[in-house]
Amino acid sequence: MTSREKVRLALDHKPGPVPVDFGSTPVTGIHVSCVAALREHFGLDRHPVRVWEPFQMLGEIEDDLSIALGADCTGVAGRGTLFGFPREGWREWRAPWGQVMLVPEGFRPRAEPAGGLHLFPQGDGAARPSGHMPAGGYFFDAIIRQEPIDEDRLDPADNCEEFTPLSADDIGHWRRVLAGARGNGRAIVGGMGGTAFGDIALIPAVGLRNPRGIRDVSEWYVSLVERRPYVHRVFSRQCEVALKNLEVFRDLAGDAIDVLVVCGTDFGTQASQFCSPETFDDLFAPYYRIINEWVHRNTSWKTFKHSCGAVRPLIGRFIDVGFDILNPVQCSATDMDPVRLKRDFGDRLVFWGGGVDTQHTLPFGTPAEVRTQVTERLRAFSPGGGFVFNTIHNIQAMTPVANIVAMVQAVRDFNGAGA
Repeated sequence: MTSREKVRLALDHKPGPVPVDFGSTPVTGIHVSCVAALREHFGLDRHPVRVWEPFQMLGEIEDDLSIALGADCTGVAGRGTLFGFPREGWREWRAPWGQVMLVPEGFRPRAEPAGGLHLFPQGDGAARPSGHMPAGGYFFDAIIRQEPIDEDRLDPADNCEEFTPLSADDIGHWRRVLAGARGNGRAIVGGMGGTAFGDIALIPAVGLRNPRGIRDVSEWYVSLVERRPYVHRVFSRQCEVALKNLEVFRDLAGDAIDVLVVCGTDFGTQASQFCSPETFDDLFAPYYRIINEWVHRNTSWKTFKHSCGAVRPLIGRFIDVGFDILNPVQCSATDMDPVRLKRDFGDRLVFWGGGVDTQHTLPFGTPAEVRTQVTERLRAFSPGGGFVFNTIHNIQAMTPVANIVAMVQAVRDFNGAGA
């Protein structure tokens, strides 16, 4: 059985070996420090690791490491980074923690007198910085650059500036990466971009030199209540562009893609939700439904919804608007018990993640504790298919390699036992 066949069985809710994803998306990845440590552990060629996602400093999982980890998925991503510069012109850079890695040409951080690093939109050091890595940090936070808001002059187009038709450069990039991903036997997970409505990671627009509209995260949440007609117009314009881009992307990808990452909008905190079910129904559901229905009508792809936190009250709604997959399945959040999630939703929703807690167990537990939790989650989520193993969000910087290896081995042992 190929890796792709394993994933497709899980997506179709059929029994089989539990497939594994490490690194196919910006929310199922591994920090560059851990990628380098894993390469060393497995005795692979030691060379600087590419930072393919510079906001979270995620490292590229090359084919040799993917095989060593038993990963069943390959990710394909767009040409541009969140900071607006392309993944091109790779060069060496030494991080504050001493690691030498490969970064795109536009990745030109500047040390600040107060400590930490600033990163700039589109690699333009003359612009206001849009990202900040604090002293002692391992990834970037968005810098809010909200201009004064004139309620009478708010224009929805300003909040859609970054949502544009795929360019000739984009199309050429997609042809190359899709050709490179075919033929390795793994399932292909693609993220076209532009289909995540109200994603807080995108609101500050760290890739724009001078973002306009509502770009402050707190102000955006206020807008969900006080400026709802404005938000509807933003989402409507974004949806129009996304549908046109999906037509182009479908013609490029065809049936090579197995999973489309639609949305990274978080709806949950550790203990509650960012919006009520009624707000979800009014403001988000119509646009998710349009995108998911188009994908299911025109392709064989499954649609992937990311949301951290305590989202159980919204899971039925995620299903109703057409999502096939939920990630990261934050079992540590309130009312997100894995056994109950599987019982109540497992026949209609694929759980992609939830395999181990990356806030506590994986970074701070012992290998034995990691193994125990991984095995418990596999037993909860795997019966009858509908489960792709991944951690709860990305593996964070400096996570002990022994713990990561214990996690990988636990999955192998579970599959080998035929449980």
